[in-house]
Amino acid sequence: MNQKPKGVTQARTLTRPTLKTPRAAAVAGIVFSSLMIAILWLLRQSVPADPLEPGVWLQTNPSSVALAIHLVPFAGIAFLWFLGALRDRLGEEEDKFFATVFFGSALLFMAMLFVAAALLGAIMLTHTAFPNTLQSSAAYPLVRAFVHGIIHVYAAKMAAVFMFSTSTVVIYATFAPRWLAYLGFMLGALLLFGGGLFGWGLAVLPVWVLAISFCLLRPMPKAELIRDQ
Repeated sequence: MNQKPKGVTQARTLTRPTLKTPRAAAVAGIVFSSLMIAILWLLRQSVPADPLEPGVWLQTNPSSVALAIHLVPFAGIAFLWFLGALRDRLGEEEDKFFATVFFGSALLFMAMLFVAAALLGAIMLTHTAFPNTLQSSAAYPLVRAFVHGIIHVYAAKMAAVFMFSTSTVVIYATFAPRWLAYLGFMLGALLLFGGGLFGWGLAVLPVWVLAISFCLLRPMPKAELIRDQ
């Protein structure tokens, strides 16, 4: 029987997580950030910020909103990949308490983003089927206000909790500078207390994830390489 030398097997085992995990997290974070910024830009350019607007955007900018809705699942996939790769990157340094808050807030954020996208898609589909009755019915302002509340209140709060927990992990880990963690605390506070007051408030999350991702692209310090091995 052909047996592989132990040295080769051990080298592959030690180097595989070190080489692949940080870069996978970084690439996934960059993809998520790019898609999320594109989604927010498309929605802000097409849908008025006022949740009680009469629905003119259904006739003027439906294609931009449809594109944003179709990009949401891909952003969610990239975000989940970013979470998994980042948790694997932390390894034994991951605290159970912060891991629960970190993972739970991220899942709740993505779930509410998916619900909001599905409701916008339902509005557009209903308008296609009943173009003359939807905007004059009571259902449209109800669903429109529901979407506004999900995005600017609940999803924004979960994004803030995610930034708080991740910033705490950054302080004790070595994959990003501490100033980025303090920036995460400040931006998280902005989302937590004023997410509904700023139309572009939710954009701080993908921008911050983008900064984390660029930090993960940096070569790992030698001391950390030895520790991971």
